[in-house]
Amino acid sequence: MTQIEEELSQNQEALQQHYQQILSLLGEDIKREGLIKTPERVAKAMLTLTRGYHMDPKAVLSSAKFKEDYRQMVIVKDIDFFSLCEHHMLPFYGKAHVAYIPNGYITGLSKIARIVDIFSHRLQVQERMTTQIKECIQETLNPLGVMVVIEAKHMCMQMRGVEKQNSITTTSDFTGAFNQAKTREEFMNLIQGKAF
Repeated sequence: MTQIEEELSQNQEALQQHYQQILSLLGEDIKREGLIKTPERVAKAMLTLTRGYHMDPKAVLSSAKFKEDYRQMVIVKDIDFFSLCEHHMLPFYGKAHVAYIPNGYITGLSKIARIVDIFSHRLQVQERMTTQIKECIQETLNPLGVMVVIEAKHMCMQMRGVEKQNSITTTSDFTGAFNQAKTREEFMNLIQGKAF
C-alpha cells in the first residue's frame, strides 16, 4: 500500500465517523437498515469527489507534451464536469471550453479534459477553477495564449437560497493572443457552432 493509499484509508475511516455523527445530529437513527452503510458510502463518495487534491495537473499536461510547429487555435469544447461548491458543499456542474494557441509545443487532447477533471474534483468556486485551468496550461505549455470559458448550474442556487433552477453562470479567463477581441470572438464563435 502506497503512502497516499494509506492516508486515504485513514481519511475514509475518520470521515465515516464524522458522517455517523452528522446523521445523528440530523435526528436520524444510524442503526436503521437503510443508513447502516451510509457513513461509509458518503466517505468514499467525498474522497472520489475531491480526488483532485492528490493529482498534479501540470504533470498530467507534461506527460504528453510534444514538439509541433502548429500555431493555430486548438479547442477542446463541451468538456462535462461536476464539482462541489466550497461554500455549501453542494454540486455545480456544466461544460468547460478550453482553447490554446501553441508556441512550439502541443499536448494530448485528452490531457486538457483531464486537467478540467482534476481542478473540478476539489472544493471550488467557478471563478477560481476557470483561472486555475488557464494558468496551468499557460505555465506548462507556454502557448501564445489560452482561453477558458465555463458554463455551469449551481445546486446551491437551485436547491436553497434564491431557488432559481434555470440560471446558468458563465465565467471566462484568457491570456496572450486572446487579449485581442478578434481572437476571443473567433473562439466564442467556434464553441457556439455545431461541428457534428
